[in-house]
Amino acid sequence: MKYIFIILLFNSALANSQNTFNIEGTITSNRKSLPYANIYIENTAFGQSSNENGKYIIKNIEPGTYTIRASFTGYKTIIKKIEIVNENLKVNFELEETESLNEIVITGTLKAVNSLETPIPVEVYSATFFKKNPTPNIFEALQNINGVRPQINCNVCNTGDIHINGLEGPYTLVLIDGMPIVSGLSTVYGLSGIPNSLIEQVEIVKGPASSLYGSEAVGGLINIITKLPKNAPLFFADSFTTSWGEFNLDVGLKAKIGENGSLLLGTNYFNYNNPIDNNHDNFTDVPLQERISVFQKWEFKQKKGNKLSLASRFFYEDRWGGELQWNKSFRGGDAVYGESIYTKRYEIIGNYELPIKEKVRFQFSYSDHDQNSVYGTTLYLAKQRIGFGQFIWDKTLNHHDLLFGVGARYNFYNDNTTATPKADVITIPSVFVQDEIKLSERQKLLLGMRYDYDDRHGSILTPRMAYSYKLTEDDILRVNAGTGFRVVNLFTEEHAALTGARDVVITETLNPETSYNMNINYLKKIHLKSGMIFTFDASAWYTYFKNAIIPDYDTNPNQIIYNNLDGFSTTKGFSFNFDSTFNSNFKALLGFTFQDVSKTENSVKSRPILSEKFSGTWALSYKNHKTNILVDYSGNLYGPMRLPLLGSLDPRQAYSPTWSIQNIQFTYDGLHHFEFYAGVKNLLNWTPDKGNPFIIARAHDPFDKNVEFDSNGQVMPTDENPYALTFDPSYVYAPNQGRRLFFGLRYKID
Repeated sequence: MKYIFIILLFNSALANSQNTFNIEGTITSNRKSLPYANIYIENTAFGQSSNENGKYIIKNIEPGTYTIRASFTGYKTIIKKIEIVNENLKVNFELEETESLNEIVITGTLKAVNSLETPIPVEVYSATFFKKNPTPNIFEALQNINGVRPQINCNVCNTGDIHINGLEGPYTLVLIDGMPIVSGLSTVYGLSGIPNSLIEQVEIVKGPASSLYGSEAVGGLINIITKLPKNAPLFFADSFTTSWGEFNLDVGLKAKIGENGSLLLGTNYFNYNNPIDNNHDNFTDVPLQERISVFQKWEFKQKKGNKLSLASRFFYEDRWGGELQWNKSFRGGDAVYGESIYTKRYEIIGNYELPIKEKVRFQFSYSDHDQNSVYGTTLYLAKQRIGFGQFIWDKTLNHHDLLFGVGARYNFYNDNTTATPKADVITIPSVFVQDEIKLSERQKLLLGMRYDYDDRHGSILTPRMAYSYKLTEDDILRVNAGTGFRVVNLFTEEHAALTGARDVVITETLNPETSYNMNINYLKKIHLKSGMIFTFDASAWYTYFKNAIIPDYDTNPNQIIYNNLDGFSTTKGFSFNFDSTFNSNFKALLGFTFQDVSKTENSVKSRPILSEKFSGTWALSYKNHKTNILVDYSGNLYGPMRLPLLGSLDPRQAYSPTWSIQNIQFTYDGLHHFEFYAGVKNLLNWTPDKGNPFIIARAHDPFDKNVEFDSNGQVMPTDENPYALTFDPSYVYAPNQGRRLFFGLRYKID
């Protein structure tokens, strides 16, 4: 009997083995084997990685119809439908490299070129990068980019700007589709209104780019390139919420318009209406916000092959922060302190290729910004309109790749401050020329010059030079040098001039800032036979400011003093990026920056506030293809910064500690059209109140009703005010939002 049972079991196993089959094949790229690529069958637990020869085998598959997928980081994923009937199946895959290995960039030279071919070093970040730590806007999304730091400038309303290589936000020019419309008021009040759902990729140039983009691109520029309708899905939706009560929704769709037209429409809505006071100072830790952004982009292909693209965006935001009992009935009064900001903004961007033989295009943009803000009892009403247009002629002659441009920028600005007795209206015409010279197969020299005429300051010349030497196909050395010129717009750029109890003192007419910069960049890519890809990117820079307008918080703790620098200012440093693809499962991006920012006045060298000496960023990704789960661990690290104190008795720390914001996210993409993601933001629960008795000075007396002053206007220490402080919300260096969970869902129809 025992033997009969064994025979039955053997026959059963044999029958089962005869009813299952194997799938095998080879993974190649450019007809060469691709080791360690990932192959798996959708909606099953069957999967495998190719071996060192690019071969794979998946065993014991029952007959049926399946979808099999082959993928490898840096290559286009291939999906095939297969059917197993009654025999083993052979399925081969030929994967193509994606542009992520050799990105196409336009920011450095205003031309679409391979990132390894341009003399200007340009860092490229795709929409996939920003999904590793989902945020409701581009301002927060930049926190994990090496050398770039979103800086919050107010503890109450959380407005901020973007620092590049230690330079303040006004030195950073933010572009949308190459158009310089994010400037002036929008550098403080409009950055949070750019949703991540619009992004195709973000290109970053560190160092001056004034010869192409004008006087504001002194420290660097960030070009936010929006999605092309042809590359966008038919419909997409992305929504997440956090344990703090934040809610973000992105919805978009595309449509074909006639024979040659297409439309992309996107909407972003963000709401946070849950006052939280974890540090118990009776002030909101994070301002309450409600905003909506509507974006549309049209593309038309003309009969002669030339293209016309038009994009527009409307943005509205209502945000307030302050004492917990504040409501809109207290707006502008001195009973309960609040900072209430209404922002309304329109933007139009266009690009038209002229229907002529020569490659000539016309670019234009217009923005209208309306600001209605109240900071306690201080009312700030401002309007700004910026119009921009330029013709660009792209011409190639032998070894010369020429670019000619002529344009004009119109700026209207008016506010209710004493600094603007009448509206400031100015039109700045400009011309520029750029010549990229091919010295040899491996060497290029770029020369550029821009001329602007400003009625206030006369003629402005901003030259630049760039040299690149391609040592091998995957090694390139670049040297760049240039000048910068910037006119300070104090009240549109300096939020600290409006909030808190400090008086703003302008001791003299502020002259334009001028700077000289040089940087060296070395980039190397390594492709191993195992399929691993490594990219090393190192840069060193030095910037010298002949004149810099740096706010003085030290001379008088009750004042912010602005004057021309009687001396010079410098920023210098070194940065390193390491981008690695170990296999189809694991990828790492690491960055480190060391910098020295200083000003020298009357032979005394000092360090400006809010400038860190070192910083680091990372983004680690691991994909388990069998479970369809992706794990992203991202974060940043910042060294100590000098902070704005209110005098020698101020008990708050003069320097911030070394601090870090870290995040983890889990994404499941095993369902067709759907992605689910969840995680934790600020894992370490870091907030700037750690180690401080308080963050906002005199939060209990925001209108300084109980502050006593001497005959010289200095604050006197009293029993009620032993530290001789006034109300001040500008002591801020890190987000004041602690640990929180988030949950999200993405839906897409291609």
